[in-house]
Amino acid sequence: MKLHTIETGYFKLDGGAMFGVVPKTIWQKLNPPDEKNLCTWQMRCLLIEDGKQLILIDCGLGNKQNEKFFSHYEPHGDASLEKSIHELGFSFDDVTDVLLSHLHFDHCGGAIKREEEKLVPAFKNATYWSNEKHWDWATQPNDREKASFLKENILPIQQSGQLKFAAEGSNPIHPNIMMKTVSGHTEAMFIPHIKVGDKTLVYCADLFPSMAHIPLPYIMAYDTRPLLTLDEKKKFLAEAAANNYYLFFEHDRVNECCSLQQTERGVREKDVFKLSEVF
Repeated sequence: MKLHTIETGYFKLDGGAMFGVVPKTIWQKLNPPDEKNLCTWQMRCLLIEDGKQLILIDCGLGNKQNEKFFSHYEPHGDASLEKSIHELGFSFDDVTDVLLSHLHFDHCGGAIKREEEKLVPAFKNATYWSNEKHWDWATQPNDREKASFLKENILPIQQSGQLKFAAEGSNPIHPNIMMKTVSGHTEAMFIPHIKVGDKTLVYCADLFPSMAHIPLPYIMAYDTRPLLTLDEKKKFLAEAAANNYYLFFEHDRVNECCSLQQTERGVREKDVFKLSEVF
């Protein structure tokens, strides 16, 4: 099994929203904002290569939205989903499975493309994986989250016949990829645990969008149930530190991965590294 980092470009989000109750005097040192209080974040995905399987976890923002939409998030950078996959010697048609951690637009926008005025799967040969709880949550959205669940990103997946559901604690995609869920950020978000030899890599999605979010109070204002996120972080960090998990960060603009250690202040990062340096 080979793991590859897939960079899809940067975008911007409000710093206060990303750091919640943490004061700007503190968080601005971790991710300096621009004059509009926007911080730059990565949209980093993961490609897993194993024999005939090519599994993509999340797929970035995509490029089918209109100019007004993009003006709110200012996507930028030289990287793109297609370019990153091609640089590894693959095409979209080679992808066998697309695992969507959740259906917010910055995680699933690249799943669907516009082709001759039709919305079709970008990965025509792939099975798309979600779970029923989250799918129902996203397709019948609450007023607080509905701006993040865009029908054009989601409904064409089911209409294509390429959608399958995976259950909490199951491994239907690959025996070494365990599907675990958390519900503080949004209902039943997947946090894939990937076993590679004697190592476990955890794709953190929006449980820990960046390494700066490891301390317990650093919880996004976007989270629907922040106190549940707090509990989920506590439990996960204790388990991760005890079992020497490695964390893979989707939105950290600089840091790809880290290991963990127990300190007097709680669990914190230990070694920081690029995915290719360990896996």
